[in-house]
Amino acid sequence: MNPTRELVAQLAAQLICEHGVRDFAVAKRKAARQLGIAEPHHLPGNDEIEAAIKSHQALFQPQAQPELLRELREVAVGIMQMLAEFQPYLTGPALNGAASKYSAIQIELFTDNEKEVELYLLNRNIPFKQGQRQISHLGGRRQIPCFILDNDCCDVYITIQPPAGLRSAPRTSNHEPLKRASLNQLVALLDRSDSAG
Repeated sequence: MNPTRELVAQLAAQLICEHGVRDFAVAKRKAARQLGIAEPHHLPGNDEIEAAIKSHQALFQPQAQPELLRELREVAVGIMQMLAEFQPYLTGPALNGAASKYSAIQIELFTDNEKEVELYLLNRNIPFKQGQRQISHLGGRRQIPCFILDNDCCDVYITIQPPAGLRSAPRTSNHEPLKRASLNQLVALLDRSDSAG
């Protein structure tokens, strides 16, 4: 990475970890503006920002961040167990290890029936808000429906995708498929971190 991109990535990571900016694109634009950088080729990719976040956390939150990550993953397991019939998958910072105290848990459900998910939540008196999330997919951007649950530790974004979406994961900024973990994979990840700790 060139030094300018690295500087932008480090400042973007700080904005995400310490100031609650959740969107990588917003964080990198804000960081570039603060540094007086106007050329878009100096903006780091999301993978570079993710690496900078992990470095920032290792340096400034060596004990607190692993505890927070474990808490988010345990909450995700509970929600995924509750929503098991809708094929839940965990994505985002709680999976990739770059979670901060401002991160939301991101769960994808694969179903053709968004209304069924809504009824499921209503019938169990689980409060939620409805919204949209923008994702990168097949070279473009598209809006997908989501439900936002307010958990004690963080917001939980539950996005709804058709079952076919399970076979074609959205792409990250470096064109890699978005990482996803099923409930069984997440439980195994927690078990591995227990045995490593």
